[in-house]
Amino acid sequence: MTRSGQEYLEGLRDGREIWLDGERVEDVTAHPAFRASAASFAGLYDLADDPVHRPVLVQGGVRRACAVPRSYEDLVARRRAFRTTAAASYGFLGRTPDYMAAGAAGFAAAPAVFTGDTFDGADHALAFHRRIAEGDLHVAFTLTNPASGRGEDDDLTLRVVGERDGGIVVRGAKTIGTGAVFADELLVGTIEPLAADDTERAVTFSVRLDTPGLKLISRTSYEERSRSVFDHPLSSRYDENDAMLVCEDVFVPWERVLTYRDPATTGAIWWRTPAYPNLVHQAATRFWTKLEFLTGLAILLTRSNGTEKLPPVTQALGRLLGMVAQAKAFVLAAEASYEEVDGGRGGVRPGQEISFAQRIMAGELYPRAVQDVKLLAGGALVQLPASGRDLLHPELGPLVRRYFATPGHSAEDRVKLLKLAWDALGSEFAGRHEQYERFYHGAPHVYLTMQTWAGAAGECENLARACLDGYGLGTTR
Repeated sequence: MTRSGQEYLEGLRDGREIWLDGERVEDVTAHPAFRASAASFAGLYDLADDPVHRPVLVQGGVRRACAVPRSYEDLVARRRAFRTTAAASYGFLGRTPDYMAAGAAGFAAAPAVFTGDTFDGADHALAFHRRIAEGDLHVAFTLTNPASGRGEDDDLTLRVVGERDGGIVVRGAKTIGTGAVFADELLVGTIEPLAADDTERAVTFSVRLDTPGLKLISRTSYEERSRSVFDHPLSSRYDENDAMLVCEDVFVPWERVLTYRDPATTGAIWWRTPAYPNLVHQAATRFWTKLEFLTGLAILLTRSNGTEKLPPVTQALGRLLGMVAQAKAFVLAAEASYEEVDGGRGGVRPGQEISFAQRIMAGELYPRAVQDVKLLAGGALVQLPASGRDLLHPELGPLVRRYFATPGHSAEDRVKLLKLAWDALGSEFAGRHEQYERFYHGAPHVYLTMQTWAGAAGECENLARACLDGYGLGTTR
């Protein structure tokens, strides 16, 4: 069954331990650093109750993102659900509930991968997927090790420190828990290769946010720094936040442990199941939506500046539209190149090679798109009224309305547009998004390595070798 937005918000009031600016946050749904973004996540839940969106978002009573796709048509239907969710935040909420729901569906498609030499987590992986689907849960994950915990004597990275009746005890930290403060549960693991003897850190588990000993240390809240929706239309509502997870002897029941003391299996659950291509499917669809928004913003800016018909401007807009088409093409190509999972028993997944390639493209394309839109905006972005209150002031307002207006565009409309552009392109919130688009699926060396071994490398090598084999020293014309 799907939840309402109100039911989702009530679930966040569970006593979780969130820290921000040296203070503990008692209620993320009410705190000025989180409440508007929490409401935005709640709005995504309410979409499923909308008669227009429900057929797109829900299948068989559960989120379509949770379903294991069985055909190309299922992949297309899932992408349409991703698009609907992404459009609600213009692509700026990345770790929405459909993200890890799709990842868990990837686990469920190939549960045998969770069976290692010393621990069998197959049933637990299936139960994890079922819990998300039936409870309509928002699950975030944290897979990155802290930079301070990468030495030879690493006792800072999250690791297993003991066993107790009914479960294990973990201690240490994981970083970049994007959206974690807004989640119902957190999946903890690692996506980077581990040494064969690194068994203490080779663990994957899910945990509720109100588990004793679990802490989240939040980064700066852009929402809290925003002055109003008018002045910061994106960061005031769509700051999904990032947090460090700290576990101080946290107890995890066995039924929530997916991999245990097995480096090979701990990595394989991402690469040998459809989980990673499923995550990319959601992220690539969101990225396409986000580029559409940025390109639309560029068109509005050039019209406001009166430059939309200048040849260099039309060429720049054409390049941006080409980027949108490129982003769209990767999504459609991944779907069209779908692959069967486990001989079809696990359904289908988006094409793996195209999925890996999308990550390379997106990390390189996004900064270029932002730069191109900045150039089209020009110097207007650096000379804006301090806030919308300037427009309302009895003495200052008439001056602002006179000098910020352009032909066909009132001062209020122009300032509103430029405030939106700055929030998307030049603010600290915007800087975070540029970095996010580069690294949200791990450091490039991780997915670049997987791209090398995805299969295309052999085909490329064979073609070059065929040419070499076709001639020798005695070859004549």
